[in-house]
Amino acid sequence: MNAQQIVLASRPEGMPTADNFTPQSVELPPIKPGEFLVKNLWMSVDPYMRGRMIDRKSYIAPFAIGAPLEGGAIGEVIESQHPDFPVGTKVSSMLGWRSHYVSDGTEHTALPQTPLSESHFLGVMGMPGMTAWTGLNRIAKLQAGETLFVSAASGAVGSVACQLGLLMGAKVVASVGSDEKAQHLKSLGVDAVINYKSVDNLSEALKHAAPQGIDVYFENVGGDHLAASLDNMNDHGRIAVCGMIAQYNDTAPTPGPSNLANIIIKKLKVEGFIVFEHWQHYPEFAKQMGQWLASGQVKAEQTIYQGLDNAAEAFIGLFQGKNKGKMVVQLNN
Repeated sequence: MNAQQIVLASRPEGMPTADNFTPQSVELPPIKPGEFLVKNLWMSVDPYMRGRMIDRKSYIAPFAIGAPLEGGAIGEVIESQHPDFPVGTKVSSMLGWRSHYVSDGTEHTALPQTPLSESHFLGVMGMPGMTAWTGLNRIAKLQAGETLFVSAASGAVGSVACQLGLLMGAKVVASVGSDEKAQHLKSLGVDAVINYKSVDNLSEALKHAAPQGIDVYFENVGGDHLAASLDNMNDHGRIAVCGMIAQYNDTAPTPGPSNLANIIIKKLKVEGFIVFEHWQHYPEFAKQMGQWLASGQVKAEQTIYQGLDNAAEAFIGLFQGKNKGKMVVQLNN
């Protein structure tokens, strides 16, 4: 059968453009014993994918020019000669950016029966939710009564981190890029929200929002957000470094904050982490998150683009602030 996929046509310089992506049609072979055919229903676009478009050594191999892109996806088995994946099974994989594919089941997980939309396994029940949970519980060890600051707080990871911080008994301060996003976070109970685009001095705005200081910073942005946090961290504060989206499209190295000495002066712990290295804890996370979603204690917001042909536009939209919550693409195969 014919399948559609998106390949990396060229490596972006600065902000990605539509010219960096090319649709492609491929003929899939018939399935053999031990294999199954998947029709993708949903795919994820995530900021980390921008790093894989650069030809450099990192924690994961870069995308190859002319090869199909990869990322989280939810699909349905539509043909099968595999005993563990019968027809109708919904599966999660890292084989997004394509309409159909053949698999032997390697690195595939059958989804549990759930009333939740399958797309949530790309967001709050998937890698972004697990990232927020890991950063707060295992890296920063957030405690009740502490003050948490979350940057990029309306995104897939940040919005979950804010809600988990509230559930853990912390005061939560957030930073977003629009008044609309700020109002949404306030409706979720976030104590103070800064629209960083409307303030002249982010450090002063953060001091006003959290006069008692910051105990934990969940870092998604870098740059001036990191500098402002270092100014306002309390002694023995912890910084869980998840991402630095402000630098992902830079064409030259960004100078570091001038106040890094605060790490020493305030005796701070700064730790970067990759969520996949903590995946053995996923069952514990999934049990808790499933209960929070079912009870309404955590709300899952999604921004949905339609069709594989709009996947590149959805990805670029991540860097233009077009997403509230998790950005996903619904495939109309």
